[in-house]
Amino acid sequence: MRLTNKKTMLGESPLMLDLSDQVSRIAPLNKPVLILGERGTGKELVAERVHFLSRRWDQHFLKVSCASMNDNLLDSELFGHEVGAFTGAVKRHVGRFERAEGGSLFLDEVATCSTQVQEKLLRIVEYGEYERLGGQSMLQADVRLITATNADLRGMAENEEFRADLLDRLAFDVLHIPPLRYRQQDVLILAEHFALSMCFELERQYFPGFTDNAKSQMLEYAWPGNVRELRNAVERSVYRQELIDEPVDELIIDPFAASWLQGSKEVIKKAPFVIPQPEVSKLSDQVGALEQQLLLDALKTTRFNQKLAAEKLGLTYHQLRAQLRKHKMIPLKSYIDRHQ
Repeated sequence: MRLTNKKTMLGESPLMLDLSDQVSRIAPLNKPVLILGERGTGKELVAERVHFLSRRWDQHFLKVSCASMNDNLLDSELFGHEVGAFTGAVKRHVGRFERAEGGSLFLDEVATCSTQVQEKLLRIVEYGEYERLGGQSMLQADVRLITATNADLRGMAENEEFRADLLDRLAFDVLHIPPLRYRQQDVLILAEHFALSMCFELERQYFPGFTDNAKSQMLEYAWPGNVRELRNAVERSVYRQELIDEPVDELIIDPFAASWLQGSKEVIKKAPFVIPQPEVSKLSDQVGALEQQLLLDALKTTRFNQKLAAEKLGLTYHQLRAQLRKHKMIPLKSYIDRHQ
């Protein structure tokens, strides 16, 4: 399989197929599009697809994150400014609308735009005209406007935090991107794609796949960070895989707490083990031995999935890791080998 870094919309779930159909229908129309979705769902990717399926596909596609700039900077960045428009404006600046002429402009996090910027956007959508900051003449704009947010714009409009008339015009059609937890069918497809891409970046000849344990972990996790979080976890796990010819057995979802069991397949195949009881009769020693046995029993039952083992014991993942460190059970494989 030939691998590239080109972004694409992936998914075979009914929700993603419906979204793809909706994108294909709206793309050829020269109308504004509003994209709604949680963080990490791929709003920019959907915006790109709208542009490249439109009649403007061979023209500029520019992107602006509205939340990354203050009001004055965003005004200047979008609409440009003339010499002397403000302190430090020593030359004319051509804004994004002017540079995107004939193409598409994607405004991410549009809910953060100031009232002043919203007024200018409304004029562009209604009349196709705008002024540079500090300018005296009206400029014409032939730009397809695509906006996105994870905010409740309708609620903001009702509370007069966002212009209702602008929202009406931006929302000619609204594309809702479903969270990853609602399309579990796509998780393994996306994971395989991200793993292959990472192997390509690492110049590895092939990807050996995921074990059933890793697949179960991916399907049981809620992925609050959506596709972005899945991609990071998969790429991180492939990158850290020491035995690159073996399948990935466990995903490193939390890089701050990860000290993962290697070679768990071999450990699981071995005979059951029991922690020997201490020869002394101190209560603390007996409690310690019991805690170790309970930890190991839970890990073995869950095929050494530490997240599931923590849940089985009524602990958080970090509490489980603390217990393993307390009993000097990390790395697990070495500890288990000593007690076989």
